[in-house]
Amino acid sequence: MPILVEPALPAGHLRERTQPRLTADQELTLRPWRPGDAEVVREAFSCPDIQRWHVRRLDSAEEALDWIAGWATRWREERDASWAVAGVDDRAVGQTGLRTVDLVEGTAEVSYWVLPSARGRGVAARVARRVVRWSFEELGLHRLYLRHSTRNLASCRVAERAGFVEEGVLRSSVRHADGWHDMHLHALVSAAS
Repeated sequence: MPILVEPALPAGHLRERTQPRLTADQELTLRPWRPGDAEVVREAFSCPDIQRWHVRRLDSAEEALDWIAGWATRWREERDASWAVAGVDDRAVGQTGLRTVDLVEGTAEVSYWVLPSARGRGVAARVARRVVRWSFEELGLHRLYLRHSTRNLASCRVAERAGFVEEGVLRSSVRHADGWHDMHLHALVSAAS
């Protein structure tokens, strides 16, 4: 006799809620992007250490404002979510978020970057852990993953410190500024699932 399994319910919704402000710890807050962050965004995308791992460039204030405005649209469309990582002065020092959100399957990809001025203090791992907690506890996702170039050793350390387990290598999987890269795949599965 076949075993009948109750179908899983989809994870929560984004469009029905306001993007929250999340407290990572005493020093860091995750908040929605705002137009006043445009210069920080331009600074980030012109930073060689960040640009090395991206294809996209933002060369003008207008492009940075479009990048910021696009996050609200992608939130409403339930595709992606991004937060500015703000220090105690509320100035953005980095980014963390979810890409390729699939609420039916309960999955998303975690992303992060940090300006050079905020590096060396574990910022990326701390905010990634906060996004993980919100994704599992509030949004109801089942599996989170992240990918980074096999050449990006700093990102690998962040993934490990954030609790992600390396699952393997995706060969020639993502195009960066200097061409196609093999990517490490790391993942976490919700303990509640």
